[in-house]
Amino acid sequence: MTATTTAPRTLAALIDDAGGRVACLAMSRDPDAKVTLLLFPPRQKRPGYVAKVPTTDAAADSIEREAAVLAEIARRDLGQLGSTIPRIVASAQHTGRPVLVTSAMPGQAMLAAYHRWRHTARPAAVGADFAAAARWLGELQTRTASGDIDLASMVDGVAAAIGRRFGDKPDVAADLADLAVLQRSLAGHRLPRTFVHGDFWPGNLLIAGGRVRGVIDWEAGRPGGPPTRDLARFVISYSLYLDRHTSPGRHVAGHPGLRAGTWGAGVEYAIDGAGWYPDIARGFLTEALRRLGVRGSCWREVLMAELAAIAAEADHPGFAWEHMLLFRRMYRRGQR
Repeated sequence: MTATTTAPRTLAALIDDAGGRVACLAMSRDPDAKVTLLLFPPRQKRPGYVAKVPTTDAAADSIEREAAVLAEIARRDLGQLGSTIPRIVASAQHTGRPVLVTSAMPGQAMLAAYHRWRHTARPAAVGADFAAAARWLGELQTRTASGDIDLASMVDGVAAAIGRRFGDKPDVAADLADLAVLQRSLAGHRLPRTFVHGDFWPGNLLIAGGRVRGVIDWEAGRPGGPPTRDLARFVISYSLYLDRHTSPGRHVAGHPGLRAGTWGAGVEYAIDGAGWYPDIARGFLTEALRRLGVRGSCWREVLMAELAAIAAEADHPGFAWEHMLLFRRMYRRGQR
């Protein structure tokens, strides 16, 4: 299967052209719901291609955004890093909507290992995950750096989006005031403008041999933005599910300072807790900020900014609101 500039084929014709097996990897119920299909070439054990099939108009828009981002990053000189990013290999359509067909990436989702028995209870395993993410992001940011950008750009447009989304909820006016103070505290810190993935979390990182071998789902990508967004998103998302397999009220295995129950408890633990895990999470951010030419002590403000950005951008309203409440608790706690 090769990329084509002719009229897109139907999904059925594309599957027939692949000539092998097809497996449904995932189905989503979000407003931008997509069906993800793995296409296996004949006699191959590994998938050769991935087809993202939109089920709604919103999903079609999302697929077109991802295709544009992948086309843009394919034009960059990424060296060996380019092999870790899907490339567009064909165009197709289904029920009048575009289908994105890309190369399949090797490796297993970091999230699969994350949820294995006691993985997140072991410092060595967690440290290896953070180190792999740091290496990949460091190379992406170095290779795509162009000009500079203000750290306060992390929250550009965020207050307006939160106001539109949650303006009728109690105490949001105070949240917006806090956000304005946060933006002023971030202002004046210059760092390189780089390519931003936009959803850099363990579910989108494919790991093999202790390294990131693939990074998928680029629909939220930006060709130029603050690199701290991907860094903070990884810390928040990795921390968020530490208590997923623990009953409410019980201590989380391997983390004496973390008790399951409150939504976002793992993030609070990473930010204000004590122990090996908070040390890894905060060290990951501190070292990256120094590499980018920013004071490492800004790590807390960077996490606050990303919490607010997630509240503004997340597709699911409930998920977004929980991040808004988490921002509220953590920002005000930090101001005491």
